[in-house]
Amino acid sequence: MNIENPIAYSFIMQDEIYLLNKDKEFYKEHAVSEQVATVAPPEVAVTVSEPVTIVAEPEPAYIATVVESMTKPQPVSFNYLGGNKRNFLVIVHYQEHDFMHDKHLTALESTLSRLGFNRDDVAIFNKAKQDAELEGLTAFFKPEKLLIMGKNSLPIGISIELNKLTQISNYPALFTFSFDEMMDSVENKKAFWEQMKQL
Repeated sequence: MNIENPIAYSFIMQDEIYLLNKDKEFYKEHAVSEQVATVAPPEVAVTVSEPVTIVAEPEPAYIATVVESMTKPQPVSFNYLGGNKRNFLVIVHYQEHDFMHDKHLTALESTLSRLGFNRDDVAIFNKAKQDAELEGLTAFFKPEKLLIMGKNSLPIGISIELNKLTQISNYPALFTFSFDEMMDSVENKKAFWEQMKQL
């Protein structure tokens, strides 16, 4: 085999190759240098006769909307019993029930019917199942009347006196006993009913 270029040996033979002195001289003369040519970009002369004003295009409206929606807190949804047709919010606290104990629900509906309300008119929210601040509840339910039954039912961010009708924002609110506190107490039932008549 006659090979004129010694570099080709490295492709044919995988072992180390030792060059003779005369091959070394040939290799030095014909070796390809790996030089990188650098080309300078051509110079371009620019003349500006008038001042140039660059006007940035306004951002598309949808970008502003996306940014705005990312910064605003998303509305919270609450699970409740009733239709909330007359914006009457009732807040209760029952760990063992989805909304209320059946006996207590019957007693509440009886009281509400004496005042001209039914289950479709109210929203019964169980705070034990989903804790919430008053601000979030108000934004979601938009109450025109508020009944809070028991100290465990008090939402975060409210300070209100027991069994005293109070105005919160533009609607009347009543913080009263829970049904557990009323079932065996005639006095508590009377105090509850007197305030409910004014709500």
